[in-house]
Amino acid sequence: MAMDRKRIVNWIAAEIMPHERSVRAWLRRLKVDQDEIDDLIQEAYCNLAGLERIDHIVCPDRYFFLTARNLLNDKRRRAKVIRFEGLAEMDSLDMTSDDPSPERIISARREWEAVARVIRGLPARCRRVFELRKVHGMSQKHIAQQLNISESAVENEGVKGMRLILQALRDDTGAESPDWLQVKNDRYRNRSRH
Repeated sequence: MAMDRKRIVNWIAAEIMPHERSVRAWLRRLKVDQDEIDDLIQEAYCNLAGLERIDHIVCPDRYFFLTARNLLNDKRRRAKVIRFEGLAEMDSLDMTSDDPSPERIISARREWEAVARVIRGLPARCRRVFELRKVHGMSQKHIAQQLNISESAVENEGVKGMRLILQALRDDTGAESPDWLQVKNDRYRNRSRH
């Protein structure tokens, strides 16, 4: 049991603590008082340290954000006197905001890191075509001229790159690719048929 506790403490230090600054910034944006932020962070650490196991936590950063949010919601619900400003702060916790949530930002960042890793693993010519087309927005004609290959080769390499990326992401996650990537792949596929 002591070994498990040490593992959890090491996990908190390595996987949770690096995200404290982001959680604090998020709470400040919600107009939470600094003392309350300190209490929430401390309580979140205590809750995390009290976990019996951590192997079910896939995204530690997201788990930290959710823990802090749940603690804030609980604290507000238990409060006997709610300031009018407090009601406005609770409204800002509504997930229907147009601004992406911290969890969504982290999720998007992870998706991008996965895609970037896959792009780096593409065959050299395929990677170069994909980067010139998708990152730099060059036309197929300009890419063909720059790489001294035919436009159909550029198109084929682009389609090949997209397929390899989608397959790698499916293999990596065991799930479908992100919606935004699937839409782009469908467009690519439709373009190559014409």
